[in-house]
Amino acid sequence: MPRTTHIFCASTLYGAATLAAALDAGLFEPADRRLLLVTNNAAIPETTPSVDTVPGFERVRERFDGVLSWNDTIAPFHPSGWGPRAGDVPMWERYVRLLWRLGDDEIRLTVESVQVNPALALCQVFTGAPVDVYADGLISYGPTRDKIDPLVGTRIGRLLHLDLVPGLTPLLLTEFGVRPELVPAEAFLKVLGEIAETEAVGTGPAELPATGGIQGDTRPALLLGQYLSALGILSVAEEEELHLRMVRGAVALGHRTLAFKPHPVAPAGWSRRLADEASRLGAELTMLEGHVLAEVAFQRIRPALVVGCFSTALFTAAGLYGIPVARVGTDTVLARIAPYQNSNRVPVTIAAELLPDLGEKDVVADWSMPPRERVEELNALLTAVGFAMQPKIYPQLREAAESYLSQHLNPHTWQYFKRRRLTSLALPGGVPAQLSFIPRNATVRRLARRAKALSKR
Repeated sequence: MPRTTHIFCASTLYGAATLAAALDAGLFEPADRRLLLVTNNAAIPETTPSVDTVPGFERVRERFDGVLSWNDTIAPFHPSGWGPRAGDVPMWERYVRLLWRLGDDEIRLTVESVQVNPALALCQVFTGAPVDVYADGLISYGPTRDKIDPLVGTRIGRLLHLDLVPGLTPLLLTEFGVRPELVPAEAFLKVLGEIAETEAVGTGPAELPATGGIQGDTRPALLLGQYLSALGILSVAEEEELHLRMVRGAVALGHRTLAFKPHPVAPAGWSRRLADEASRLGAELTMLEGHVLAEVAFQRIRPALVVGCFSTALFTAAGLYGIPVARVGTDTVLARIAPYQNSNRVPVTIAAELLPDLGEKDVVADWSMPPRERVEELNALLTAVGFAMQPKIYPQLREAAESYLSQHLNPHTWQYFKRRRLTSLALPGGVPAQLSFIPRNATVRRLARRAKALSKR
């Protein structure tokens, strides 16, 4: 009987921690070997630390029999841009088996973001290997963003995910009948606790206080940056202003000690602007630099409030740590995010629906136990949004989307839809069929612009 080798793929410490938690919870069948394949998907991998070099990784590594590098395996190709040509698959499988000393092992795969490389490439190399997918945060509640080759999709057995929004059902990969399975929160918190214990105190750029807050026993407000300009959602100036709004909003709520966790590749200049703004408002801001997980920061500095736009960390803060959270800028992002099928649309929709705005005075964390009615409403909304995003992948959702739109379109829910998109899909809320020529008619558009200009005068 051939030896069984289970290969787990991870590109972030958060993803590796999720895998470790799933292993601790006994969610995988026994295997003769368990190998962790790390991949660095940064635009310039040579200048960005790989997951196996960041603080805390050693505690996660203990669950595996070995660590491999996908970047080294396919060099000089980039992990996000390379996939095997159909005719080269047998050659690549022989090469990888030889390089990784797999022999004739029976292979099992567990990957993230299976619809894109490098996960897709790995599944193509090992043709026929059964596949499990683990979810990348809130995106699991939305549709699969690209149509997956049935030769890959039909091999997927489970979608492992954290219960970030209790009661909410993932839509990802349901077109293949993939069943969702929860990774226990207790196991995930245990792994995060191990990672937090290994963070160096007083040394290196990832320095975090061991207990209490940034200043003595003062619990700071923690502000989370996402670097949305790199995704093309906001301009650099707009994202900088978004961060400044976080500072102003937190100070307005009475916080005088702030900590900002920037995205690892965000420009250093943002730090100075934020510190200057905090100082002007009578507060002090500390930068948390380095590749520190937000969840590690939650444990080490015990923030009184966590502020962000639509980061998954907002939901782990409220749901797993009971920390008050607030959102800022979701209205701007919803208006700017393009194309409509951008997979970030679902996380920002969930944040806008469930989390309190930073401008509200009563910022609480009790959203993590929403009533059943609220979850059902959100499920219906995400079904409509998911169909509008990917109608060709989920044609069976049309009836549910039509029902929701015909009954629930109002000034509040319109922010989640675009009239042009609804029109192109012949959904309620779109332009009536007899008037559908109007948006495409150059003369009508010119007259509309002229009328608009006259009204402004």
